[in-house]
Amino acid sequence: MRKYLNWKTWFAFAAICIVSATLYYTHRLAVQLAEEETKNMMQFVEGMRISAHTTDPLASEYILSILEQNTKIPMILTDEEDNILSKTNLDTILLAKDTNYLHQCLADFKSQHEPLIIDYGFGQQRVYYGDSYLLKQLKYFPYIQLTIITLFLMVVLFALQAAHRSLQNQVWVGLSKETAHQLGTPLSSIDAWLEILKEDPSNQDALFEMQKDLDRLKLVADRFSKVGSTPQMEEENLMPRIRNMVQYMQKRAASKIHFEVETNEEEIPVYISGALFDWVLENLLRNALDALNGEGEIHIRVFNQTHNVHIDVSDTGKGIPPHQVKKIFKPGFTTKKRGWGLGLSLSKRIIEKYHHGSLFVKSSEPGKGTTFRIIIRR
Repeated sequence: MRKYLNWKTWFAFAAICIVSATLYYTHRLAVQLAEEETKNMMQFVEGMRISAHTTDPLASEYILSILEQNTKIPMILTDEEDNILSKTNLDTILLAKDTNYLHQCLADFKSQHEPLIIDYGFGQQRVYYGDSYLLKQLKYFPYIQLTIITLFLMVVLFALQAAHRSLQNQVWVGLSKETAHQLGTPLSSIDAWLEILKEDPSNQDALFEMQKDLDRLKLVADRFSKVGSTPQMEEENLMPRIRNMVQYMQKRAASKIHFEVETNEEEIPVYISGALFDWVLENLLRNALDALNGEGEIHIRVFNQTHNVHIDVSDTGKGIPPHQVKKIFKPGFTTKKRGWGLGLSLSKRIIEKYHHGSLFVKSSEPGKGTTFRIIIRR
């Protein structure tokens, strides 16, 4: 349960509790106001009944003053046949414009409340009444409140995610720039020592391999230096770059691991940053090698389409559990004993931000393998 009980869960739970309590309280107020209005109408009906029988002028004046206090509750007075005798607190503008407005109000009042009967002894009248404007507002207020709270929570969550993402970007860029800077000084020193060693012909074989490793380190430093800045995009054929990276990784893989590259075309021109794209491909291949544990197959399939190029990197390794698929691109998430969990996160950033493409898990099944897909726009 711990993986579900994070700050977002508690935040959502607290928000739901607050909204629920507010809605309940507002509903109770609406119910109480509706009961109060019903009591007022019953007093109004009783007053009309008494006023019809009393002969005391003071009592009649007092009852009339009570009846005149109803300035909020809309009502319609009818006879026993529901013929309209009088109306009170209705919209005078609509009464003047719409001839059906009065009968529509009568139908609405009938659906809202049972009529109150005024029994005069010699005949009856009916009072139909509706909700006051205040009661209508109070009934609709919870829905308006819920909408406002929902919009507010969405804005807050979006702002928190944006701030969190911005902080992550700053950490990535700062870490990358600092790494490139720290590598720069020893690389320059090693380069100088290699020039000195070249003066002795007996060192040529070792120097050749050392030079390759030095060039590789320079490439790594160059990759880190490009994070956070806009890379130079150049048009080049994608397939040679993919084959070179596969060849490089194959030399460093176990002998029981088989690599295979498939494509529907050999000439696939795309605009990419070569160094950064190699970094992405290298990360995917390294993850595939880690998943194989020294034995299995890695397939790279390239499909050149009208508007996009699809690059699928598949392995026959241990696969990714379903509950981890959505987490693997998050910074800091890793299933390895060593590592910072930044490889896939940086790879996704490189493809989406710089190459305007996408990187995602196309499929994965525990015990059978995983396929990552890169989509590069033509």
